[in-house]
Amino acid sequence: MKAERAPLTRFAWLSIAAAIITIALKTAAYLLTGSVGLLSDALESLVNLAGALMALAMLTVAARPADEDHHYGHGKAEYFSSGVEGTLILLAAISIAVAAGQRLISPRPLEQIGLGLGISVVASLVNLFVALVLLRAAKNYESITLKANAHHLLTDVWTSVGVVAGVAAVAVTGWERLDPIVALIVAANIVWSGIRIVRESVSGLMDTALPPEEVRIIEQVLERHCQTDIQCHALRTRRSGSCRFVSLHVLVPGDWTVDQGHKLVERMEEDIRNALPNMTAITHLESIHDPASWDDGSIDSGNSAGSGGESGLC
Repeated sequence: MKAERAPLTRFAWLSIAAAIITIALKTAAYLLTGSVGLLSDALESLVNLAGALMALAMLTVAARPADEDHHYGHGKAEYFSSGVEGTLILLAAISIAVAAGQRLISPRPLEQIGLGLGISVVASLVNLFVALVLLRAAKNYESITLKANAHHLLTDVWTSVGVVAGVAAVAVTGWERLDPIVALIVAANIVWSGIRIVRESVSGLMDTALPPEEVRIIEQVLERHCQTDIQCHALRTRRSGSCRFVSLHVLVPGDWTVDQGHKLVERMEEDIRNALPNMTAITHLESIHDPASWDDGSIDSGNSAGSGGESGLC
């Protein structure tokens, strides 16, 4: 059964609140110490806030039911959120790298390191708590928006760990350039996170097929129904937000009644929906004795569909 989508906006509000709190804490830590590493941490929290606001907007859109203009619902709005968030992460990395480069050329001593690090640790704990909540929600509701937001926050946590370690090392060794070096490493880590999130978003917008393990589950369901005189082909899958879609052609003896064929495909569709959550299954019934029924089995079959069948992908 499909999980309710509307309540997901409450998780976006939680992320927004966490971003505001951590921005205030990390900015205070930077002002106290003058650490460019802590500045990079604060800048990423600004990106967290922008991403959370985008997530709120897109989760609101995604919760809307199907309408006359969007027959398949609004689930793909979530991919815009994750794509924007990934892009913002990349921009934050560039800003961090620029600030770190300037500090590497002109290093400066750090001040009130102990208090600044304590504040940064508190901010990291806030992000860690919220990230774990979002990860659990992303898994339960299969939301790419919450997943992207959670991973972004976890990246922020690891960033903070690195920054705190770097600033502490400066305090111990007195080597001031270690601070911007750590900031550059943080920027590189953020770049990788941003690229991964953008790539996943693009895959969703391009109607990428379901993962191989999920396709195998569907195939196992079909194998229980397919016999000598019943065949299946033209299996196609895609995903839109939390919703999965599968279509296939079912070939049965030509002398079957409409009622026989209808009952078979109804059972197949129900079994597929039971095997994978949030699934929409579409079947097309054809005669196994008609040669034209076998012409549309390939992905690029173009307009060679059988009687009443699909006319290709585009």
